[in-house]
Amino acid sequence: MPEGDTVWQAARRLHEALAGEVLTRSDFRVPKYATVDLTGRAVLSTTPRGKHLLTRIEGGLTLHTHLRMEGAWKVFGAGERWRGGPAHQIRLILGTADRTAVGYRLPVLELLRTGEEERAVGHLGPDLLGPDWDPGRALANLLEDPARELGEALLDQRNLAGIGNVYKSELCFLLGVTPWLPAGALPADRAAQLAPLAKKLLDANRDRPVRKTTALPRPDLFVYGRAFRPCLRCGTPVRVADQGDGSQERPTYWCPACQTGPAPAPGTAQQWRERYPRRPSASY
Repeated sequence: MPEGDTVWQAARRLHEALAGEVLTRSDFRVPKYATVDLTGRAVLSTTPRGKHLLTRIEGGLTLHTHLRMEGAWKVFGAGERWRGGPAHQIRLILGTADRTAVGYRLPVLELLRTGEEERAVGHLGPDLLGPDWDPGRALANLLEDPARELGEALLDQRNLAGIGNVYKSELCFLLGVTPWLPAGALPADRAAQLAPLAKKLLDANRDRPVRKTTALPRPDLFVYGRAFRPCLRCGTPVRVADQGDGSQERPTYWCPACQTGPAPAPGTAQQWRERYPRRPSASY
C-alpha cells in the first residue's frame, strides 16, 4: 500500500534510473496524452511530495503521478522482462538507453508546466519526508477541527503529507488511543508526541523493503492487518472496523485494551472476509 515511505522509495528508483539521461522512448497510453512525445528531452529529477511524484523534464515540464491504492512504477534494465501486470494496465513508458520506467495502473497521470506544480501539490500540508517538514504546523493542522476523528485527520493530506491507512492505525496504537477519538480530546502529552513519532516511523522505513513498526523479528506491524490475532502487548484480540464517510471507508485496526477512546462495534471474521474477499488471509 503506497504511503509516504514507499512513494519516497519509488521517487528514488525513478531518479536513479532516469535523472540526467535523455529519453529514447516516450509512450503515453492514456487518451489525453496519446500524441505527446518526450523523446529527445533529458529527465532532470524525480521528487516525492507526500504521496505524489514529480518528475521534472527538460523544457519546463513536470510529470505528476499519484499511485493511490493500485498504481506502481517499475524500473527495468535493457532486455529485462517486465513484471508489474498485464500490458493493458500500462499507462506510461519512459525509456533511456539503459533503463525503462513503466507506470502500471496510474490513476493520476498529468503533464504540466513546472511552474504550475503548486496546482497539483500546493494543497498539501508539511511533508513528513520533505524539506518543508514542520511538526508544529502539522499538529496545529490536525487540531484545527477538534471534533474530527483522529484517524480521519491523520489521513487528510492537507494536515500533513505522507500518512496512509497503515500508519494511521499504527500511530494510534503507539499513542494508546483509538482512531475514532476526536482530535481535540488527544491528551496534551500524546499530542506532543504525535508529529515526531510519525516522522520517526516514516524515516525508519523509507529505506526498508518491508515496512516495520515493531522491534520484533516478526510480525512487522502492531495492529494493521492483524484482526482477530492477539495484541502483541496484552494478548487481547485485535479488532477491525471501517472508518470513513461511506465513500472513503477504510479498514482500521486497534486493540480495545491498549487503546482508549470511542470505537464502533467490530465485524466478525466471516463478515470481514465477505466484505474484503481479496484481502490476504494473513490480514484476518
